[in-house]
Amino acid sequence: MKSQNNKTPVYWSLLNFKFWNLYIAATEKGLCYVGSQNKPFEEFSIWAEKRFPGSPLEEDREKLNPYAAELIEYFDGNRKNFTIPFDYHGTEFQVAVWNVLCEIPFGETKSYSDIANYINKPAAVRAVGAAIGANPVLISVPCHRVVGKNGSLTGYRGGLEMKTQLLNLERKGLETWANLLD
Repeated sequence: MKSQNNKTPVYWSLLNFKFWNLYIAATEKGLCYVGSQNKPFEEFSIWAEKRFPGSPLEEDREKLNPYAAELIEYFDGNRKNFTIPFDYHGTEFQVAVWNVLCEIPFGETKSYSDIANYINKPAAVRAVGAAIGANPVLISVPCHRVVGKNGSLTGYRGGLEMKTQLLNLERKGLETWANLLD
């Protein structure tokens, strides 16, 4: 259903689970935004106005339930991969980078130069970093799995604390799954 201004609405909800508090949003096509942990609504609304100018923002927890459910399963250690549809928009280069991020296995990390090499643009390490920084769908497009060449934690839209929490969650998940197989 389109709104009165004939712009497709962007549906949003605040996801609260354990200590995770973040805004998520979707269009009719799929998840388009996962916000930074504990950031205000303005982070989302400013982003939405740039990416979907004139589109109404409509709070709709029910529409966001399928996306929230997969994120909660991930936070709970019961999901390694996301199956929800995405609706992210970027340059051809950005989308290529984001698609590669989705191929990094749960619990593993890659460097920016690994990503640049994977898309056959080995000299584009800085551009890869910029594309990763523009990723609108944190967690489910796992940019937190990208680290410096020496393994050091580098910038993250959600902040280094959130990146550390996500990487620790995945390490703990791998240990749990390994114990289940023993």
